[in-house]
Amino acid sequence: MNFSKQQFCLRVWGSLASFNRPEFKVERVSYEVITPSAARAIFSAIFWKPAILWHIVRIEVLQPIRMISIRKNEAATLAFPGKKPVYIEDVHQQKSGLCLRDVAYRIHAEMEYLPPEKRKQDHPVANSGPETPEKYVAMFTRRAAKGQSFFQPYLGTRECAADFEYIPQEAVECDQKERPAIAADRDFGIMLYDMDFDSGDEPTAMFYRAVMNRGVIEVPAIDSGAVLR
Repeated sequence: MNFSKQQFCLRVWGSLASFNRPEFKVERVSYEVITPSAARAIFSAIFWKPAILWHIVRIEVLQPIRMISIRKNEAATLAFPGKKPVYIEDVHQQKSGLCLRDVAYRIHAEMEYLPPEKRKQDHPVANSGPETPEKYVAMFTRRAAKGQSFFQPYLGTRECAADFEYIPQEAVECDQKERPAIAADRDFGIMLYDMDFDSGDEPTAMFYRAVMNRGVIEVPAIDSGAVLR
């Protein structure tokens, strides 16, 4: 078996999701489906090390796409250590948003193992025994199967908590029969793919054209011509 790129599957769901469009500066308006960057963040919440990279390869939409309008209070300024305290009663402002409700996805991702020479120098690896791709595959599998995570996975924003269930590769086909993707075709247009943190001092956004066929979105590889930079 080739452990340099091993594929995994998670079923993810939540009562509220917000994958905010970057072109809307003030009001929060969600994309109609989860973005690859938000999907990658869920896998990273369960398990991440400097020696691995997560690549989303496929997203299956399991629930009809439904939007909901919400209003909430937010602080109009930031609080900093050592500075004057911020009281929400004095600086609150009301914001409206267009979010998703009752979402569920089956997300397929590849774990890529990076040899030491390809890792970033500012992310040293802790001395926790010999490193092998098999070690990281076993660690993710164990944590995901037990429902463990380093922090609460979320659907776009931290207030939209996500539940997840690990689906072993041998059980994916069975899960697809029990919980089929929605029977819908949609062209969502240009959507946020992820952020490129290696392009310079400031991260730059990458985009791709998201097309759903029978409820399934195939996500292109990051080095393919389908990713717009």
